[in-house]
Order: sequence, then C-alpha cells, then structure tokens
Amino acid sequence: MADLRIGLTGGIGSGKSTVAAIWVSLGATLIDTDAIAHALTGPGGAAMPDLRREFGDDIEQQPEGGLHRARMRALAFSQPPARQRLEALLHPLIGAEAQRQAEATTGAVVFDVPLLTESRHWRARCQRIAVVDCSEPTQVERVVARAGWHEQQVRQIIGQQASRSARRAIADAVIHNDGLSLDQLQQHATQLWRRWTAVLS
Repeated sequence: MADLRIGLTGGIGSGKSTVAAIWVSLGATLIDTDAIAHALTGPGGAAMPDLRREFGDDIEQQPEGGLHRARMRALAFSQPPARQRLEALLHPLIGAEAQRQAEATTGAVVFDVPLLTESRHWRARCQRIAVVDCSEPTQVERVVARAGWHEQQVRQIIGQQASRSARRAIADAVIHNDGLSLDQLQQHATQLWRRWTAVLS
C-alpha cells in the first residue's frame, strides 16, 4: 500500500483536535506531537533531566515529578528566549519520536503539529497540509470555555503562534471552522479525507 503523510495544524481553539479525531475514526494513524511532548516531559520523561539542567529544579512538579506545565508556560510566553531554549531542547526529541512512529506504520498518517507552519522540517515531511481555521474571537471563546483560562492569557498565546494568514499560506486545504456544528465539521473533514486518501485505494 502507498503511504500518505498529512500535516494537520491550526491555532489554539480552532478545532484541530476534533478534526484529528474524525480522521482517526475514518482510518488515520494519528501522530500527536503534543502527546509526544507530554510523554517526554511527564514523570520520568526523557526530556526532564535536560529541562532541570536548563531551567532549574523549580520547573519540576512536586512531589510526583514531571514538568510543572503552568510554570513553564508562564515562563515561555513571558520570556521569548526561554521559549526558544525550550523548543531547541524539545523539538529534536519530538521529531525523532514522531519519525519512529511514522516508520512503524503504513497507509495514511496524520501528523498533528501545532507549530507546523513555523517549521520547514515538518512541512517537508508531509505530502498534504490541512489547516483548521477560525476567527480569533471564536478561538478565545472556545478556550475560555474549555480550559477556564483568562481571555488575556488566551490572546497572549494566540499572539505567539503563527498568524492565520501564514497558516493558510502553507495549506493545501483549509477547513473553515467558524459557525459550524459538529455534524457540519465532520462532513467537511470527511469529504477532504476521502478526496486525499483516494490515492491509496
């Protein structure tokens, strides 16, 4: 069977994870870089020794171990150099594990990558790129409702991510997820999936 590598990205609150779940239900093998990052930075995670050396022991959650995510998030978004150091440490590890998982499967693989737009490396891995897009007010509304964060915090994160126009510029297809019901989103995602995976049949 031929292989198909699809990159999936979108801003926080765009609905990207929902589209990923729809595609998994249609037969995709999902490689979730956020999940890989959580494993690397969880208790006993492979990245934790380097993170402690780079940022100090206070970056570790006590007593269970693993990354203190709220503290790291606040540091990374308030100090761009800290974010750059974090990404320089984590991204090679994430990329290597994603590649290992991809090599272990065939058929249609979806890389769920929040920072795909910013990375030529990730774009080069993918034959197709899908962007899930929505307006900033919709992003803020969804994240505040889902995670309970303050609006200012959500807008700060949006400001640190690639712009909507930059994401759309790299896309082979854009799923516009403003004002859609879940059924409508599923219909759009399914149509795109079937069109792209027709090459595998």
